Amino acid sequence: MLELSDVQISYGAEPVVEGVDLTVGFGEFVSLIGASGCGKSTLLRAVMGLQTSSAGRVELGVDRDEIGFLFQDDALLPWRTARENVALGLRNHGIAKAEALEKADAWLASVGLRGFEDRYPRELSGGQRKRVAIAQVLALRPRFLLMDEPFASLDAIVRHYLTNDLLRWVESESLTVLLVTHDLEEAVALSDRVILLGSGPRARIKGRYEVNLPRPRDLLKVKENPEFARIATTLWNDLSGEVRAPQAQSAPPLRVVNQ
Repeated sequence: MLELSDVQISYGAEPVVEGVDLTVGFGEFVSLIGASGCGKSTLLRAVMGLQTSSAGRVELGVDRDEIGFLFQDDALLPWRTARENVALGLRNHGIAKAEALEKADAWLASVGLRGFEDRYPRELSGGQRKRVAIAQVLALRPRFLLMDEPFASLDAIVRHYLTNDLLRWVESESLTVLLVTHDLEEAVALSDRVILLGSGPRARIKGRYEVNLPRPRDLLKVKENPEFARIATTLWNDLSGEVRAPQAQSAPPLRVVNQ
């Protein structure tokens, strides 16, 4: 589905990431984690085709129109209703207006927004707006889903339920997913594999972790599994080392002042 081979991405003369080799197989859920600013989102933009790599190869096993995107900020048009926002993508894919609106209503119902079809984005809560964005993406029946911190701005309870619902849709449709997240526990709970990107500049992959937890999963119940705790602890220790490393390198030497 996706293969990155020795990918390097630079801003000017300085590489942000380099030597990245990564594959994501059909139906696999892979999360990319790492310290802030290490280049996670930059890699995702390269997969999207929004960022040009300065070396290496990015190969997709699907057409671009088979890829869905979910970002932290939604792209809802404020002058269109929830129904119209979802139908717009379908219309752009050649579906007749009446059918597109019918499908939009069905997808809004499936994400828990029956009765909200005629609301404008300004009339929806943050969680409801995000559900419209999910319906927008899933209505196009993507095979590959790219996500960059899609629920980071939501409160914990809303985030939990939305993430659990999204996991159910991903599993039922056997979608392939690449997720960028800062949330270590979220990465383990959702993924088949977690990839740790080292601290930049010149960030490289520092760890690959298999998550052999049974599916289908529930975000609360999966955390009761001892294997979840083992993987999460290992990741925490490795990620903490990456966060501390650049701080230690840049910290000035301590001076002892005689009293």
